Amino acid sequence: MKKTVMIAALMALPIGLSGCDKKAEAPAAEAPKAEASPDAMAMPADAKTGKGSGSVTAIDAAAGKITLDHGEIPAVGWPAMKMGFTSKPELLTGIAVGDKVDFDVSVTGSAGEVTAIKKQ
Repeated sequence: MKKTVMIAALMALPIGLSGCDKKAEAPAAEAPKAEASPDAMAMPADAKTGKGSGSVTAIDAAAGKITLDHGEIPAVGWPAMKMGFTSKPELLTGIAVGDKVDFDVSVTGSAGEVTAIKKQ
């Protein structure tokens, strides 16, 4: 029995060591980035976008803040919830507490920005 284990170990040793001398592979070349038009809105590389609908529960148009009680937004992995968003103040003109709205959102990390909003 000892002899069998010893032979198996001696046979496995060269196989195990055979990968030790390999050099790390060079990283793949990064794909060239598309040039954006001057009108394109800059968005962080890790931002996700989605569309949602809900009710306005609070708004401070001057500060660019809106709170929405919205349904699920699958494109960004969010369940239905009530949360605050930032927005450009001009997008919030004509929107009031109690309005039912459809909106586009850009999400970076856990922060969301309303990028378009329209009353239903």
